Amino acid sequence: MSDNVAHAVAGAAGGIVSTVLTYPLITVSSRMQVQKDDKSGDAYKNFFDGVRKIIKKDGPAGLFSGMNSALIGIAITNGVYYGCYETTKSAFLAASGRRVMSTVESMIAGAVAGSATVLVTNPIWVINTRMTVKKDSLDESGAPVKKLGAWEMFLKVIREEGPASLWQGLIPALILVINPIIQYTVFEQARGRLEKIRRTSGGSGVLSSFDIFLLGALAKLTATGVTYPYLVVKNRMQLKQSKTDDSARYSSVMDGFRKILKQEGVKGLYKGIETKIVQSVLTASLLFTAKEELFKVAVFILTVLGARSKVAAKH
Repeated sequence: MSDNVAHAVAGAAGGIVSTVLTYPLITVSSRMQVQKDDKSGDAYKNFFDGVRKIIKKDGPAGLFSGMNSALIGIAITNGVYYGCYETTKSAFLAASGRRVMSTVESMIAGAVAGSATVLVTNPIWVINTRMTVKKDSLDESGAPVKKLGAWEMFLKVIREEGPASLWQGLIPALILVINPIIQYTVFEQARGRLEKIRRTSGGSGVLSSFDIFLLGALAKLTATGVTYPYLVVKNRMQLKQSKTDDSARYSSVMDGFRKILKQEGVKGLYKGIETKIVQSVLTASLLFTAKEELFKVAVFILTVLGARSKVAAKH
């Protein structure tokens, strides 16, 4: 068995760790992205205002709304992504005989892995987005509607909107594949250069966990800054689309951009970006750090079990 399996397992586990530690940031940033009336009393002015209002309304548990589906989603997302990425990376390196991919090869590997991941996991993120941003509502009698679990929300979406709704926001999600492409390209190239600098300085070239943390932060900061407007449109498209209010219904990515700009101005495309940047940078940094350490554990376990291939063991 190749190390690609170890990378996939470590990526999935690392994603779970980083998501649990930063989930309140995810909740607040997701809700800020979809709020359209900033003057409403329920609107979040900033992260701390969001936390205060969520706790006041739903208690501390409200900060972790939809986390179960998010953990399933992030485990599958990272497992598929790292598995595909490392498989593509191994093919490029085997063909070229180099130790590090070129920038173009890194981008291609990211595109292949990202596209496969989006197609597999989009339904999970549709359910998670709805659970995370869903606000309290009342039934016809005025009684609070019971909050739904992930499976109940899944069945509700299928029943009311049909299976195709599980792939709402697929186009902007595919466009957002550029986010991990930028992220992992920046990470791989910066990592390769730093390792080279360390080796030419007489060192071993092995990077510390803190080095990995900083490189992860740099990579995610770059990627988030470039792709954030698409994330806002994607999250809004993944919500249940209004059948009566045309201004709240996005028929395409460009339609979403046009309506947000018309109704909210340029700032509408960057709602919640401050919280998102903090969350994304922390998540990516923790993910890269945890993944590197967990990869070592996964390799050790595979070696002990005799499941690691001899070819992989040589690298």
